[in-house]
Amino acid sequence: MTASADELMTVTTGLRRLVRRRLQAGLTGPRLRGAQVELLRVASARPGLGVAAAAAELHLARNSVSTLVNQLVDQDLLRRETDPDDRRNARLYVTEAAEQRLAAWRQARTELVGAALADLDPADRAAIGQALPALRRLITRLEADS
Repeated sequence: MTASADELMTVTTGLRRLVRRRLQAGLTGPRLRGAQVELLRVASARPGLGVAAAAAELHLARNSVSTLVNQLVDQDLLRRETDPDDRRNARLYVTEAAEQRLAAWRQARTELVGAALADLDPADRAAIGQALPALRRLITRLEADS
């Protein structure tokens, strides 16, 4: 089981790194780190999310997320608004530029990985498709344990 766990992490990390490298060359705008992109994805999915909730969802320290927020606000990719119910807290919203960038990234990623999947043997494509529900359950299990 240990070898499978290690191999799974090696493969998924390598896949993400390779896709990110291949796509960053074709994207315009400032280069974003993985944690910045993840924060944009979370804020896009949950408009008005607070910094503490974003930190919990990303499994990062609150001050780390605050730093990411400041960076993304400076790049006009994230908007921070004071929470009307508690002025000590902020609510996060992605900008139109960020939404466009996320959409472009998703489309380019889908095209890149889709083309590579299409080149695989049908049995390999089927195996990957069949593994996806189990991988989603693994994520759910790991989230529950944290």
